[in-house]
Amino acid sequence: MEMYTPEALITEEEISLRIEALGKAITKDFENEDLIVICVLKGAFIFCSDLIKKINRPVSLEFISLSSYGDSTNSSGNVRLEMDITANIEGKNVLIVEDIVDTGLTIKTLMDMMHVRKPKTVKLASLLFKPVKLKHKVNIDYLGFEIEDKFVIGYGLDYAGRYRELPYIGMLNAGN
Repeated sequence: MEMYTPEALITEEEISLRIEALGKAITKDFENEDLIVICVLKGAFIFCSDLIKKINRPVSLEFISLSSYGDSTNSSGNVRLEMDITANIEGKNVLIVEDIVDTGLTIKTLMDMMHVRKPKTVKLASLLFKPVKLKHKVNIDYLGFEIEDKFVIGYGLDYAGRYRELPYIGMLNAGN
């Protein structure tokens, strides 16, 4: 297997500092409130793990898996629910943790699914946002970084199942 080290777009240190700030904001916003964190698999697992360590509140953790990419660098336009949460979220505060919002289709679909379940609140934390790709209006309550229209990998984000382990966010170079 060939080795490829992508150029860093966002460093490990920049990510850490931003997550610290997001954790403080979430802690403040949910002071004296219970919180259910829903991690969107697979891409958000590292971000979610680091983020919940910075939320100075007890949290319950759930996982959900949706797919619209497969092994491509472009969304298929169809969102499939691959794994659902197990908790009842009715009347509860919910924080969805996502890796990236680009077209907005996946997160819009997920938000619609969550609102049907009648939570008290639903907020969104997204590590990355590509505004140039947005087709569906999405409100990101806690944003890590806004990025240009580049296909990014690392820190949980992948290309065809690879590069999730990188401790930073890099750009995928199709020439390599």
